[in-house]
Amino acid sequence: MIENLALFFRPKSIEEMCGQKHLCAKDAPFRKLLEKQSISHSIFFGPAGVGKTTLARIISAHLKLPFYEMDATNIRVEEIRNILKNHKNSLLKPLIFIDEVHRLSKTQQEVLLVPMERREAIIIGASTENPYFSLTSGIRSRSMLFEFFPLKDEDLEEVLQKVGQELDFSIEEDAKRYLISSSSGDVRSMLNLLEFAVKSDTSIDIKTLKALRPTVLKDGVNSNETHFDLVSAMIKSVRGSDIDAGLYYLARLIDGGESADFIARRLVILSSEDIGNANPNALNIANSCLQSVSKIGFPEARIILSQTLIYLASSPKSNSAYKAINSAQKYVEQNRALKIPKYLTKLGAKDYKYPHSSGGWVEQRYLETDLRFYESSHVGFEKTLDEWLEKIKSKSSKKE
Repeated sequence: MIENLALFFRPKSIEEMCGQKHLCAKDAPFRKLLEKQSISHSIFFGPAGVGKTTLARIISAHLKLPFYEMDATNIRVEEIRNILKNHKNSLLKPLIFIDEVHRLSKTQQEVLLVPMERREAIIIGASTENPYFSLTSGIRSRSMLFEFFPLKDEDLEEVLQKVGQELDFSIEEDAKRYLISSSSGDVRSMLNLLEFAVKSDTSIDIKTLKALRPTVLKDGVNSNETHFDLVSAMIKSVRGSDIDAGLYYLARLIDGGESADFIARRLVILSSEDIGNANPNALNIANSCLQSVSKIGFPEARIILSQTLIYLASSPKSNSAYKAINSAQKYVEQNRALKIPKYLTKLGAKDYKYPHSSGGWVEQRYLETDLRFYESSHVGFEKTLDEWLEKIKSKSSKKE
């Protein structure tokens, strides 16, 4: 019996890689870079058991580079410095692979910046989290970012066929379907379950598999849906005021192991982007949710997330603030900088008309030309703001 099937059947070349066709196919840009030996610092992100570590090892073997595999949970800065020191005068720079790279502290990430900039080593990090949220901008700007997806059922079946050529076992059809589907695109998980099943009995039935794995692995995604699709669906459901759809996608994210902090951050963004001043309290509620779940965590955090989602879905919607800042930024990018009127600067302050001296508003130009970025949606509390603004200006005008 072969011990550790996942390790034994790990692909040794990019041709043997299963899945990840967008990276490993002959016409894939990543593979072309590898064949031209032009691989640079990279971040591999995606679910567990889909080939991130394997591809890092293949790169090292293909480029014939010294390979150092490290885990961010117990890494020490001194270890990295020693590796770099030992290869300082070497023609072949080391490839340092850091698993769970999102767990590096900010200080540890900053230690990598200079070696990355000087190309003293090739740094490849693997993460199950989105690097746009979990890694510093310095690391991201020096790296290529490559997403890995869960393997499809046909990919896992292909691996299973290869294993069947080496191992003497039989498996019933319904058991094979369960072995594949319950692994949720994680080839390592499938091979680990198969290994223990074969050790139990070389004739594998579904009863044996369910005794070893009673439920399907949950990772929040399958071959057709990604982590980002679920987040997008939740946000769009709340934007569309569909409470039940929003709760369903929230439950999927929680069930798939998504962090409460990440979900709450998305709700904070939504509260401003899609609700805004139609209900200003939405931002307060969402921000309180973010602060609360960061201190409480699951399982109780699910209740706070649910309460917040229901409130946001039930709120009047407006994207006026979102459109206004987009419009202002677009103008700034495409036009010359406008001159600030002198009376708005410190040097011309004596000519500035103080609104509080005129009932809260005074006729005065704040831009050298008339611009209009904000358009009220006249929804919810925005109607009240419109009325306030109208009253402020009309009241002051009458005084004058």
